[in-house]
Amino acid sequence: MDAFRYQALDAAGRSVSGVLQADTARQARVQLRAQGLFPTAVAPVDARTRAGRSWARGLPFAELNLVTRQLATLLESGLTMEQSLDALIEQAEVPRTREVLTGIKIEVTAGQSLATALGTYANSFPEFYRALVHGGEQSGALPTVLEHLAEYLDARQALRQKTSLALLYPLLVTAVALVVVLGLLVYVVPQVVQVFEQSRQALPLLTRMLITTSELLRGSWPWLLALVVGGLLGARTALRREGPRRRWHSLLLRLPWLGPLVRGVNTSRFASTLAILVRGGVPLLPALESGARVMQNQVMREAVGRVIERVREGASLARALGEAKVFPPLLVHLVASGEASGRLEQMLGRAAHLETRALERRLAIFLTLIEPVMILLMGGVVLMIVLAILLPIMEINQLVG
Repeated sequence: MDAFRYQALDAAGRSVSGVLQADTARQARVQLRAQGLFPTAVAPVDARTRAGRSWARGLPFAELNLVTRQLATLLESGLTMEQSLDALIEQAEVPRTREVLTGIKIEVTAGQSLATALGTYANSFPEFYRALVHGGEQSGALPTVLEHLAEYLDARQALRQKTSLALLYPLLVTAVALVVVLGLLVYVVPQVVQVFEQSRQALPLLTRMLITTSELLRGSWPWLLALVVGGLLGARTALRREGPRRRWHSLLLRLPWLGPLVRGVNTSRFASTLAILVRGGVPLLPALESGARVMQNQVMREAVGRVIERVREGASLARALGEAKVFPPLLVHLVASGEASGRLEQMLGRAAHLETRALERRLAIFLTLIEPVMILLMGGVVLMIVLAILLPIMEINQLVG
């Protein structure tokens, strides 16, 4: 059975579109007419179309979480993968979700694994998601892995929402301050400069610097904008290369405030992935390989590669993690305790929980400090501009007096 993209008119004459499954285009038209729709265009969905623009933005996070929980429940109830996907397609209310699920079912029906099929829609299913699904398929515990994955997605979304709300006020303050500063430099300063030029007096250094900055912004703003955009594009291109990306990731880990945050995010993901997979019955080496794929920092990912080699040689997981020297001591000690007591999956879950809590605390401290720092910084810039304008005026008053 293939997938067909259609455009049709409903009974009210409104245009509707979507994807449905049928053996032929003629059968697809029959299905549409049975639904009370008048088809205007029906075309097969090929691989190029499935990778097209309709889901290029990816599924909304809430949809991804819902699909994950529903798929876990359906598989746990004994349905096959194809039957579960059929049920999800029928249940989906968002057209984009229905299209993605239809494409995944086509890939699975063609003989691909679920993880491989999800890889066709990388914008909808992140790498760590696909890695966990792959581990669940390898161990035969996919429903359990999906259930734990849904819980992990819930916790991650809660942390993201908390961080976004905390950042909202500082970002608004920064945006308003930048608008005020640019307005002063572009519109106010030139008016004041005319008065200073008529007075023919020697201007203070701060005022001359302000005038130079204002003239630069007014006369060269297209070049400055092009420079900024070019720099961003150049940095993005450079970070796609392994060497510059590794140096950048290494620098991030060494930064005073940002380093612990980056380390905490990657450690939390790594520990959560291992906990889910080991609890689902995945052998340790495949679980470590999946854990390496969920880490965004290349330096830490390479460290997990060295950990895998040491474990393959016979070393304990705790010892291998300690030798990597990039993971927090808490994770190493909990893993050692789990290996000694035979409760590795429980200790990994506890480590993931503690690392997530520690990450939340670091984010709270970081966000608490960044707000007054940004306000002071922007206030200092505005103060410098005001002083640069007032100093010549004060000198003129003294000369007149």
